[in-house]
Amino acid sequence: MSRHRRLATVLATAVLTAAALTTGAAAHAAPVAHTTGTTLDASCSQAYLPLPDPACTPGATNPDVTQDTIDTTICVPGYSTSIRPSSSYTTRLKIQQIAQYGYDDTNTADYEEDHFIPLSLGGHPTDPNNLWPEPRYATGASGMTSTDKDTVEYKLYKAVCNHQVALVPAQQAISTDWTTALSVLGLS
Repeated sequence: MSRHRRLATVLATAVLTAAALTTGAAAHAAPVAHTTGTTLDASCSQAYLPLPDPACTPGATNPDVTQDTIDTTICVPGYSTSIRPSSSYTTRLKIQQIAQYGYDDTNTADYEEDHFIPLSLGGHPTDPNNLWPEPRYATGASGMTSTDKDTVEYKLYKAVCNHQVALVPAQQAISTDWTTALSVLGLS
C-alpha cells in the first residue's frame, strides 16, 4: 500500500471515530446551524398561504429523531426548548425570508419564524428548508392563522407520544398540508 493511501486511510478512520464519539456524546444537542442564504430560492410565492411555498420551504427533519428515539427525544419535557435555535439566528433568517416571500408588511412582529415540521415532531431546528415567516394573521381562503397551526402541532405531538400515530406519517401529514393533517390521520 502506498504511503499516501495509508495516510488517507488513517485520516479517514480518525475522522469517522471523532464523528462517532461526537454523535454519541450529544444526544440532545441542536444540529449545527445552517448558513442563511445558501439554500433559499430567490423568490417565494404567497399563493400557497396559509402553507409555505413548497419550493422554498419543503421541510426538513432532525436525523436524531426517529420512531425508535421519540421516548428519549421529542416526548421528553423540555426537548424542543433544548434544541430551539437562538432568536438572533431566526430573526436574521425571518428578515431575509420576508423579503423572499415578497410580503408587503415587513414588520417582523407580524410573523412567526415557524418550523414547518415542528420541533415537537422531529423537525430540523436550524435548516432554512424547515423555517419560514408564517403570518400571524389570517391568510388564504381558510382564514387560518399561525395559532391554528400551533393547535394542530400540539395534537399531533400528543398522538405521536401516546403511540396513536407513528412519527413519519405525522411528519408527512403536517408537511403536506397542516390544515388537513388531523383529519388525514383520523384525529379530527
